[in-house]
Amino acid sequence: MSFTPAITGTGVFTPELSISNAELVVAFNAYADRFNAENADAIAAGEVEAKQHSSEEFILKASGIERRYVMDKSGILDPAVMHPLLRQRSDDEPSIMAEMAVDAAEKALKAAGKTAADVGAVICAASNLERAYPAVAIEIQQLLGVQGFAFDMNVACSSATFGIQAAADMVRSGSIKSALVVNPEICSAHLEWRDRDCHFIFGDVATATLIERAEDAAGPYFEIRSTRCATEFSNNIRNNNGYLRRSRPDGLKDRRDMQFMQNGRKVFKEVLPMVSQHIGGHMEDEGISADQLKRLWLHQANKSMNDFIGKKVLGRDPAPGEQPNILQDYANTSSAGSIIAFSQNSEDLSAGDLGIICSFGAGYSVGSVIVERRG
Repeated sequence: MSFTPAITGTGVFTPELSISNAELVVAFNAYADRFNAENADAIAAGEVEAKQHSSEEFILKASGIERRYVMDKSGILDPAVMHPLLRQRSDDEPSIMAEMAVDAAEKALKAAGKTAADVGAVICAASNLERAYPAVAIEIQQLLGVQGFAFDMNVACSSATFGIQAAADMVRSGSIKSALVVNPEICSAHLEWRDRDCHFIFGDVATATLIERAEDAAGPYFEIRSTRCATEFSNNIRNNNGYLRRSRPDGLKDRRDMQFMQNGRKVFKEVLPMVSQHIGGHMEDEGISADQLKRLWLHQANKSMNDFIGKKVLGRDPAPGEQPNILQDYANTSSAGSIIAFSQNSEDLSAGDLGIICSFGAGYSVGSVIVERRG
């Protein structure tokens, strides 16, 4: 027997602190001036490249980002630190990721009119997990009081849609009645804030999505009509940090590749056709034409990328509201971006309206979820 999976509730945890582009530029430029002064002789000799200043205009043009939420801003804005400063917690305390995820999960449950007793599984799907084990998902499960099982998964920025597919498949098969897919993202901790090319990209957030049998929905919901995932290996977005680091001769050095790195031009050139073709093929196989699509909730990495994909998929420039962006306020929040866009821009749809949630990123990876408003 097969069941129909549905998204019945979503939740977003937003940190209290935010950093504007203006604040970020002041901090970065102070760091650049400090670096250039300390390395003046090497720069003059051509041994070291001088750091260029950043600007609000550069950031906005490159990304469409105006601000970002973060778990800590004091360290990020300190030219002598340039990374978040998070309190060391004891093993007996809830981890910071679990705490964020629980907040988002409780909001998703409230939106769905359900409690933890109604949940059969928890999937923690995120681009970076704060530890190898025990699974953060199992900690979240315990904090919520969920029975059943839980596990972590990582497909970088596509983690949320891959997690939704996994949950939807389990609900459809009847192995579980419902699942929470949670996406706690502390992206500020793996961003190199001292790199002008990327120092503005990421922010912190956590999202949660409740997937249930449609028949169990307590109110209006989004039927998951179809899901599709694809991957293709690429080194153009990479982070080499990991537990083997100390086993290698230069592993303990201050290596640049231990934070987020990307070849932006290649990513733009290679990912956009992959995503556009993926969505187009998914729609075609499901018999959905562009004029039937009411909403595109895309991964929030870069405004130009989203505008390109929206135009390719729809065959025209998206009308206001058809392809909502939230990255101007949240920046790139990795796996959580498309879920924030969905959570904040879906209640206005009418019964029968179709939309696609799509995320894409390192791997390369791309996941799409076709949904239909019901009730």
